Amino acid sequence: MATVCYQLDTRREKKDGTYPIKLYIRHKSRILISTDFCATPRTWTGTEYNKEAKSYKAKNVAIRNLINRVEMLIVMLDNNQKLKSMSDAALKDYISKSIKNESTCKTFVTCLDEFIETKTKGNTIELYKATKNKILAYDPACTFETITKKWLESFNKWLKDTGMKTNSISIHLRNIRAVFNYAIDNEETELYPFRKFAIEKEETRKRSLRPEQLATLRDFNGEKYQKEYQDIFMLMFYLIGINAIDLFNLKQIVDGRIEYKREKTGKLYSIKVEPEAMEIINRYKGNKFLLNTLETNDYNYRKYMAAMNRGLQKLGNFERKGLGGKKIRDILFPDITSYWARHTWATIAHKIGISKDVISLALGHEFGCKTTRIYIDYDLEQIDKANRKVIDYINSLSL
Repeated sequence: MATVCYQLDTRREKKDGTYPIKLYIRHKSRILISTDFCATPRTWTGTEYNKEAKSYKAKNVAIRNLINRVEMLIVMLDNNQKLKSMSDAALKDYISKSIKNESTCKTFVTCLDEFIETKTKGNTIELYKATKNKILAYDPACTFETITKKWLESFNKWLKDTGMKTNSISIHLRNIRAVFNYAIDNEETELYPFRKFAIEKEETRKRSLRPEQLATLRDFNGEKYQKEYQDIFMLMFYLIGINAIDLFNLKQIVDGRIEYKREKTGKLYSIKVEPEAMEIINRYKGNKFLLNTLETNDYNYRKYMAAMNRGLQKLGNFERKGLGGKKIRDILFPDITSYWARHTWATIAHKIGISKDVISLALGHEFGCKTTRIYIDYDLEQIDKANRKVIDYINSLSL
């Protein structure tokens, strides 16, 4: 009966310095079948990966599983008395086709690609593509079978060794978990390594301004180019921490309100435009959009927000010294970003006694979900009152 083993094919080196590992089947003569595995002579013992290979234990499990599947195919052919009459070419074709769906087409990355195809939001797609790139750099041939608890621990350590922070790593691990859930729902695997693997997270540094700091940002007389960034930040605050992409996509005000579905979650928002917000809107009124911000900035909100964050982070007193006119600054908010508007609104609302339930409604945690129109109207009234109360409190602060 035919025998099966692995062979490192050193005839052609790949760009990354590795060589393909092929199935070596001895039937009537010599048969070589390609696999998704590769190694260097230094990491390959002749029959398996050694300790110098990344995730060597998981890879060895995978290659043993593949050999077991191929040996089982050969046994079945022999039991059915078909093996002896098969030519080498026919046996190679049969085995290659039989293992195709189980190996090459069902690597984890392949399923990840399928999962990405189900997404429509650009930011979400980019996040999953970033995870895909990390996996391709770490273990491109990984499968649902090889991604074990130990694989996740090793991948987690590898990401840490690259200097990535804990909460950034957690995004990639949650993305991997989402693909496992997707595959389970589609009956492509029953494996789930996250039962015994906990995704680490660390508490993020506070990202909100104190009331007096917000009043400082609102009233600070900085450089001319910073004034627009201060206004846009305050407009985000007056509109209960609206996200930049949602703000810049607004086209009109209807009955004194803005209504939109949040890009990130798809939830419906309806916010009353208070006079303080309207004053800023009128100052930057656009033609196609409610604001002219993107109309004068190449319609690229990411570039605008990066510039806005840099501008706000440079707010502070300065003086020019020396022949080169060097600026000596007393920076006010060195870490601020546009996201702070949302956190700041919620923090101040809580400080002045607005209930957590109303804050949740205002931030969109409940609005738009399985409630009747009567309750929605009531919720909007509570949100409007809360926002007015927050703005009045900030207006009461004198610098």
